[in-house]
Amino acid sequence: MKEKEEKTLEFDKFRKLLVDKAGSVLGKELAEKLRPAEDFDDALRLLDETEEAFILLQSGAMPPIGGMRDIRKQLEKVKRGAFLDMEELLLVRDSMYVMRAVKKYFKEIEQEVPILKSWAHDIELLGQLERRLENTVDENGTIRDEATIELARIRKSIRKTERDVKTQLSATLHNPSYQKFFQDSIVTIRDDRYVIPVKQEYRYAFPGIIHDQSATGATLFIEPMAIVNLNNDLKQLTLEEKQEIERILRRISQEIGKVSSELSQNMQILGRMDFTIAKAKLAVDMNGTRPKLNKSGLTDIKQARHPLISKDTVVPVNIALGGEYSMLLVTGPNTGGKTVSMKTLGLLALMAKSGCFIPAEIDSDVAFYENIYADIGDEQSIEQSLSTFSSHIRHIVDILEKAESGDLILLDELGAGTDPEEGAALAMSILETLHERNISVVATTHYSELKTFAYTHDGIENACVEFDLKTLRPTYRLLTGIPGASNAFAISRRLGLSKALILRAQELIREDHAQFEHVVDALEKEKILYEQRNEEIRERQEHARKLEEKLRKMREELSEKKTQILKQARSEGNTIIRRAKRESEEIIQELKDQFNDYGVKKRQSTIQNARGRLSELSDSVRPEFKTSTIYKERIDTEKLEIGDIVFVTALNEKGRVISKKGKSIEVDFGNMTTKVSADSCRFVSRAEKSPAEKGSMKNGARELLQKAQNVRREIDIRGMMVDEGEQCVGKFIDDAELAGLKDILVIHGKGTGALRKGIHEYLKRHKSVKNFIFADIDEGGSGATVVYLK
Repeated sequence: MKEKEEKTLEFDKFRKLLVDKAGSVLGKELAEKLRPAEDFDDALRLLDETEEAFILLQSGAMPPIGGMRDIRKQLEKVKRGAFLDMEELLLVRDSMYVMRAVKKYFKEIEQEVPILKSWAHDIELLGQLERRLENTVDENGTIRDEATIELARIRKSIRKTERDVKTQLSATLHNPSYQKFFQDSIVTIRDDRYVIPVKQEYRYAFPGIIHDQSATGATLFIEPMAIVNLNNDLKQLTLEEKQEIERILRRISQEIGKVSSELSQNMQILGRMDFTIAKAKLAVDMNGTRPKLNKSGLTDIKQARHPLISKDTVVPVNIALGGEYSMLLVTGPNTGGKTVSMKTLGLLALMAKSGCFIPAEIDSDVAFYENIYADIGDEQSIEQSLSTFSSHIRHIVDILEKAESGDLILLDELGAGTDPEEGAALAMSILETLHERNISVVATTHYSELKTFAYTHDGIENACVEFDLKTLRPTYRLLTGIPGASNAFAISRRLGLSKALILRAQELIREDHAQFEHVVDALEKEKILYEQRNEEIRERQEHARKLEEKLRKMREELSEKKTQILKQARSEGNTIIRRAKRESEEIIQELKDQFNDYGVKKRQSTIQNARGRLSELSDSVRPEFKTSTIYKERIDTEKLEIGDIVFVTALNEKGRVISKKGKSIEVDFGNMTTKVSADSCRFVSRAEKSPAEKGSMKNGARELLQKAQNVRREIDIRGMMVDEGEQCVGKFIDDAELAGLKDILVIHGKGTGALRKGIHEYLKRHKSVKNFIFADIDEGGSGATVVYLK
């Protein structure tokens, strides 16, 4: 029965697709023997194997099993004590190469494929035998000279004897006394002996042994007497070579026979691996996904496609069964796709049980049906003199005797082939029995009584195949929830049947049936409209989701950039602080040295003022120690002056105002400038008015602190001429020295390299430059140069 159901559902044709994907004889044999698993855990394991092979295909990393050969006959041969010829040894050697390569491949790959890796781990490498084969047989299937010492000696003697023969023959051919005897001045071989073609009329004049003659009889092939002994020696050596080769083949065949069981096991592993990869290849071709197999009887396949129908013509269908209902009654006109939808369900369920991916959307649920029975198609048994109806009933009787809870039954045109009323009643009786036994059923029918039957029974649902009345063509889309109308009148009208005949038919049809068909038609239109609107909603939701995801990524990128900018600014600011502190302490020490003991109070006041200015500088470049809660005074833009210090709450930074326009102000933070709204800032302090207001600090200290606050570490000279660039860099180095910087960054770009070369020559000559190197990749790489100052 199972083979019959598999053939009905075209599982045998699916197997042929799988056979074509296998690359080895062993893999093809396993594909031909593919059967659905009997146990749920076995089916899950098979799916796990296919998924691991699918992962390898997706990553582009394929196991090197292409050179695998079927050596089972050779292994059986050595088990019986026979020895292999050279070509057979080459097959064994190549297969052993594949075993080693596959084992190495799975040892090195990073993908998580534990099942396939465990198979590779079980491959037993036979290094000694592999090396012996390598040293015995070359790539052309020839025994190597160095296979044994004796074979090397024999072949050396053969080559020497052949040279002697050719030398002797060459002397004979070029002997002036014999020139007229020869048909051609060539040497050939007859019966493994070197001979010369001699004209028939000189046979007695040329001493030698005749071995053959030409087809015309005009030429005789004669072995000269002078080389008879040499030919004899060559023949003897050739026989010795043959005997030695046979001895070598027999010995190495015996070695192969000792490990034939290990080699057989390795071949089985490689064949299974090839078969599993074939399943993954077929999944890729079908755009298949792994089904979510379950034992709860739930099937919900989204956008299912029949694997035997071309991708260009197949229409995806949604098939659900086993949730709120375990029985689905599909109605609709002929050629509408009812049978294809039913076969698709049955075939995909068999594929899932066999460990194969199914051509459907991801996260499709497939129930693990213990058995799948199908009664599909017109079947007449001529041998048993059974009609189509009788044949269907006999098949259904067999199914009813064997089907149990957890099985799936597919019934095509249930009750057809007999009186409509009796057929409908019989169909309802069969469906009631199956429903009571908790068996999942999908049945197709034309009977209106069965459409009503589904409405009045819980756990049974109507479905139909959509039909376009405008084009009189089915769309092949399966619509669940409403029955399908027969559309007989509409189709007949479009095909040219007279209006009078159609009106009379409508009068003859029972009123309740006509009303039912009208309701069905209205429901189908509502269903189609609902599906269209639902699809629009899904598209909009997907579009909104993509926009939200894009916005989230943009926010993350902006936040990351902001963090990087602030981190870089604070790092550069802290560097300036440290250098300014060091220079200011030197200035303070100079001040101490300039004042005598009588100016203690004045000296202490000057030192305190210098340290106060340094503290202000520290605060301006370390905003993390200040928060927006410290500065509460709002900014009056009319009173705000250039040079005033403000706190930008959004950046948590203090900066100096360098321009203003209305409510917008431009603030300099030392390493960057930005435009902000005055309302988003808080007032900190007024700009310094004159040198007199700076206390008693030494002019050099004030200039140093001012440079430390305003100078930047980098200068951009891209686009300048070399002379202009040298002037800008020279002035920048002077400012950097005054500010206490120990290194600067000159951005000159890449371009033709002329500006870079010119600036590098200038830096080599500059007295304040200690050395210079190309910048790191994050600072511009070869497009910028880091200059270290003395």
